Amino acid sequence: MNTDLNWCKSSYSGDQGGACVEIASTPTHIHIRDSKDTTRPALTLSPTTWSAFVAAYRNDR
Repeated sequence: MNTDLNWCKSSYSGDQGGACVEIASTPTHIHIRDSKDTTRPALTLSPTTWSAFVAAYRNDR
């Protein structure tokens, strides 16, 4: 499944081997994975849950 998605690396992920996150979206799901080990399962969220997560993150900054 993960290979069929168009993964985009977070702009906050660097090339120094730190926290690297990739996101892929479909109309019904948001997929999140660790770009350093793409063989591990991705976390899959609904768009509503993802939006709530992003809003909570922005409010805490």
